[in-house]
Amino acid sequence: MAEGRSIAERLSGAMERRDEAPNIALAEEIGASGDKAAVGELVELVRIGTARQRNDAMKVLYEIGARNPDLIGGYCPVFLEALGSRTNRQVWGAMQVLDSVAELRADEIAAELPRIIEAADRGSVIAKDRCTSLLTKLARSGYAEKAVPILVERLKTAAPNQFPTYAEQTASVVRPAEKPGLIETIRKRLETITQRAKRERMEKLLRKLNG
Repeated sequence: MAEGRSIAERLSGAMERRDEAPNIALAEEIGASGDKAAVGELVELVRIGTARQRNDAMKVLYEIGARNPDLIGGYCPVFLEALGSRTNRQVWGAMQVLDSVAELRADEIAAELPRIIEAADRGSVIAKDRCTSLLTKLARSGYAEKAVPILVERLKTAAPNQFPTYAEQTASVVRPAEKPGLIETIRKRLETITQRAKRERMEKLLRKLNG
């Protein structure tokens, strides 16, 4: 790596920084160079590093995933294991990584959906957002039969602020078999939506689904 320093030494925590700029810069560099050895070091830090190292390394890895998912796709088992962490940041960070490689590793990720769903259910809004995104990608990658019913079911209990976005994402991959259930769910939830902008979004989506 550049600057003659190890990966661990270039993380935000090691530099006594409270911001993420060093982590993002490192991710950009590794993503552009395709440095597999550096990715391996980051993954090892996620597994056995200090709490701060684990969080910083996960941040770098999901930033790499956003730029060059091929580099990190082979480490899905590590990220799936991290979903069981007691640290919320590890959970949503791992979910972001898995979302970034969902199309590349559809078979592997689809096989672990129960673990992913369980982590999303006890996780933060970010974890739930990424789970919905991951499910839509699986639906487009040959797993619609498995993913779409889960998406429709999760809409029933989605938080009001997230519901419109999740509904739109689900509608983008819905199959004829699940469309009536999706329409019914949106209609029921629409009764409880008071914000005008959100109501208009959902009314527009219903017109599209009924069209």
